[in-house]
Amino acid sequence: MEFRVTSAQKETIEAAAAIQGRSLTDFSAAVLIERAQEVVQHERQLRVDADHYDAFLEIMDQPARSIDGLRDLMSRRSVFVD
Repeated sequence: MEFRVTSAQKETIEAAAAIQGRSLTDFSAAVLIERAQEVVQHERQLRVDADHYDAFLEIMDQPARSIDGLRDLMSRRSVFVD
């Protein structure tokens, strides 16, 4: 992976890597993967306000109900095979 940075950015990154006693590659890769994981996690999190969360919990606490079409579908042989 290659990318361009300004000389000031490079100096800062090199200084940070040196402070931690790591190579530029090791430091950069670790920082990039950590930030990438944060971005992915943030994107995958579901956030709801308190009112909607309470409504969700209320629905989840209700007893399950039978849905005839779903029962029929689940009793059929799968069209997917290994």
